Amino acid sequence: MSQPYEIEQLISAKSIAARIETLSREIQRAFRDTDKLVVVGLLRGSFVFIADLVRELDLPVEVDFLETSSYGDSMVSSREVRILKDLRGEIEGRDVLVVEDIVDTGHTLSHVLHLLESRHPRRLETIALLDKPSRRETDVKATWTGFEIPDEFVVGYGIDFAQRNRNLPYIGCVRFIDATET
Repeated sequence: MSQPYEIEQLISAKSIAARIETLSREIQRAFRDTDKLVVVGLLRGSFVFIADLVRELDLPVEVDFLETSSYGDSMVSSREVRILKDLRGEIEGRDVLVVEDIVDTGHTLSHVLHLLESRHPRRLETIALLDKPSRRETDVKATWTGFEIPDEFVVGYGIDFAQRNRNLPYIGCVRFIDATET
């Protein structure tokens, strides 16, 4: 049986919504000359973020998804990135925005960017809801970042712990409860 835990709120739903509004305006300015922006969500953690973000964009948008895995049910990245689901559409010569839930070690985003760059998009930019620069092991940085966070294991707003807590409307830190203290 897994160790019991509780979740302490780190970023409120209201703060997330306000930040997405600001980020969407910046993205609109950056891509104002696009005929269509291909927004690529990295599944599964980004699905809530990408839904809220594209609803705020006043641009012609196409949505596609990549599914990667480097965590499984663990709290620690394996540093081995696997592509579980590839894009359905072509991105050659297109404007692409990669949407990531969290940049931690940077291995996933770095791997995805190399893969997508090899497909020759016209422009390739990135946005991450959360950034943990203290954990970075690769030289990668998102073009836009929602929030910089400390080295905490977080859940909510699409981000899970062993496939749980994705449905929380906020970002929270996982705090394990020492069962011997009760």
